Amino acid sequence: MGRHVLRRLLQMIPVFVGATLLIFLMVNVMGDPVAGLCGERACDPATAAQLRREFGLDQPVWRQYLTYMAKVFTGDFGTAFNGQPVTELMATAFPVTVRLTVVAVLFEVVVGVTLGVVTGLRRGRPVDTAVLLATLVVISVPTFVTGLLLQLLLGIKWQWIRPSVRAGGFDELIVPGLVLASVSLAYVTRLTRTSLAENRRSDYVRTAVAKGLPRRRVVTRHLLRNSLIPVVTFIGTDIGALMGGAIVTERIFNIHGVGYQLYQGILRQNSQTVVGFVTVLVLVFLVANLLVDLLYAVLDPRIRHA
Repeated sequence: MGRHVLRRLLQMIPVFVGATLLIFLMVNVMGDPVAGLCGERACDPATAAQLRREFGLDQPVWRQYLTYMAKVFTGDFGTAFNGQPVTELMATAFPVTVRLTVVAVLFEVVVGVTLGVVTGLRRGRPVDTAVLLATLVVISVPTFVTGLLLQLLLGIKWQWIRPSVRAGGFDELIVPGLVLASVSLAYVTRLTRTSLAENRRSDYVRTAVAKGLPRRRVVTRHLLRNSLIPVVTFIGTDIGALMGGAIVTERIFNIHGVGYQLYQGILRQNSQTVVGFVTVLVLVFLVANLLVDLLYAVLDPRIRHA
């Protein structure tokens, strides 16, 4: 197990370098960030040159990247164009988005897996058809439409929730978390259903039933554990996607999280903010995939990491 973890950690290094280099190059070609610092009027040449020297934009891109990576390993993600360190922006944005992601993942695990198990065990019955139709509708409707409708009905018309999130507590993030997880929840339901239905025809399940084991034990100990492997893979990769893809949801409910900061950074061409936040999101993706890989051995005893 230890050698496998070490090997995976070594594999993460080129992935991390390649991903950060790609986003660094993309951000640096999306426009001139100095042009937006002077407002609607263009900066005079002297001021523009001074700003480029101050933020290191006068250096070649490869040197900017090496300088940035050297600072990252010391915990310095640079300074935004407003003079505020990017780490301060992260300290206020990431806790909110992490709570929102936790709520979304809980919806995926509890609701999605439960519906998938119910429909997988009752394939072809009315409840199976109803859930399939409902998940198809959820997948077909864009997230911003779902979010705006729930905000209009629950927040404005019926006043069950606050249309705008204030403190960012778990109670305020239930509806935004549901909106964020809606499409992924539908996929988890369908994936669990399909995996469960396929494994029901496996030899080890027939053997367990032939031995006279209780139905509940057959489902939980044998059928469900192996069926959850693709579901765990999807949820593990979806964690980073939820955190990085929360721009729409956070904009709808006025949540000042990672999505809000990324949106502001892209809008203002603030390369330091965008690259810093995406760098942390890349790390989240890598760690989540490592944890998923280790969970395989827990779910399926046949899998052993050398």
